[in-house]
Amino acid sequence: MIISASRRTDIPAWYGEWMLRRLQEGVVMTRNPMNPRQVRRVDLSPQTVDCIVFWSKNPAPFFAGLDAVDTMGYPYYFQFSLTPYGQEMERYLPPKEKLAGDFCRLAQRLGPRRVVWRYDPIIVSAAYPAQWHLEAFYRMSRALRGYTDTCVISFVDLYEKTRKNTGSLVPGEVPIDVRQQLAKQFAQMAAQAGMRLCACCEEDLSACGVHKSACIDAQRVEEISGRPLASGLKTGEKGGQRPGCGCAQSVDLGAYHTCQNGCVYCYATSSQQRARRSFAMHDPSSPLLIGQLAGNEKITAYPIQLPKSMPIGDEDAEDVPQQTKLF
Repeated sequence: MIISASRRTDIPAWYGEWMLRRLQEGVVMTRNPMNPRQVRRVDLSPQTVDCIVFWSKNPAPFFAGLDAVDTMGYPYYFQFSLTPYGQEMERYLPPKEKLAGDFCRLAQRLGPRRVVWRYDPIIVSAAYPAQWHLEAFYRMSRALRGYTDTCVISFVDLYEKTRKNTGSLVPGEVPIDVRQQLAKQFAQMAAQAGMRLCACCEEDLSACGVHKSACIDAQRVEEISGRPLASGLKTGEKGGQRPGCGCAQSVDLGAYHTCQNGCVYCYATSSQQRARRSFAMHDPSSPLLIGQLAGNEKITAYPIQLPKSMPIGDEDAEDVPQQTKLF
């Protein structure tokens, strides 16, 4: 089982103490975002967890906990988002120079294979024209040269709440000809910096020299953990979050509307006010990221322990008993 921590919120930046406690106790509970009364109890024992993928824009608050994660024996790597935008876009992040230094320090500790650079989302506007991105990417790729072997890009998707929160800052999605122009030149600059450029959930950009991303990367997990994954975990179509996703299957420990980084383009947090209310309910000792169990939840164990007489098949298949279905 691969743990994603998390696509939904920045656990290293805001919830590091909670994450360490969950690993130490070997269990975590996650609510179904579509039905909060459905709760999954996830076994986090080192024997069950193949790898942890940490997603963060500011992982430095978690650096002090990495010794404990290492001691407990969990393999892990980071998806580190680092963009050149100003505070009008990413309101509560530290200065980018500090974040770039943190990236390098993390890579010095873990090695370049265990820190992936994410330059996303790419927003093209009057304030951030295509040429500005080319110049910024060139500078950043040179600064991170030798500290990572992979850069992942994606272009902004304007969901309803994204349009509301960004207003005039994001005039629209990036036209396909501009995406291709940027992708081609980014790929060239990345290669010069010793990086493989990948695109997350975008159209086929292979003609531009860009590979399809697998952010939860089965091959990377196997290299880091030193053991093969079960074949079912590797399939992109089962692990995929949206069309074009190449990720292996994972279990996400985060919750929506809980990140306080203040990125106006965020798809996972509808407003900073809501994120603050959620954070006020956070208890590092709780098995849930936000709040406590109310006592009326339906709790399902994961991974599912089926009787030996029951054939193990697709966990989403219709013939799986209702009480063992996942959400």
